[in-house]
Amino acid sequence: MILTDLHCRVGLAVIFFAFALGAWGVLAFLRGLGVTGSYFGALIIGEILILAQAVIGVVLVLTGRFPMDGLHLLYGIVIPIAWAAVYVYTRGAQTKREMLIYAVMSFFVMGLGIRGIMTGAAAPSCLPF
Repeated sequence: MILTDLHCRVGLAVIFFAFALGAWGVLAFLRGLGVTGSYFGALIIGEILILAQAVIGVVLVLTGRFPMDGLHLLYGIVIPIAWAAVYVYTRGAQTKREMLIYAVMSFFVMGLGIRGIMTGAAAPSCLPF
């Protein structure tokens, strides 16, 4: 598997993982629950996945394989700090309100991931079309 294909596939994993965290957060919010240790653990796993994606992207840039659009680099900077920014903004609180904020941010991360794949290459290697 070439590095660009791995970058694309990890990007898809980030998108699906962020969607799962967003759905989990919305369901927990609707049930009146706050942020749990399990949810924080999942956020950390997602952040590790995102950082792995960023490292692969940096290696690609260092080897001369640049994205099709410069916006791709902006997404690569914003996505890794998104959940951490929520943690700083909420000061680590774990109420129902914070669960909704994490859920919304997770869907935002998912959207940025989709845009990242759209701006990375004209024909992403991991997509069948």
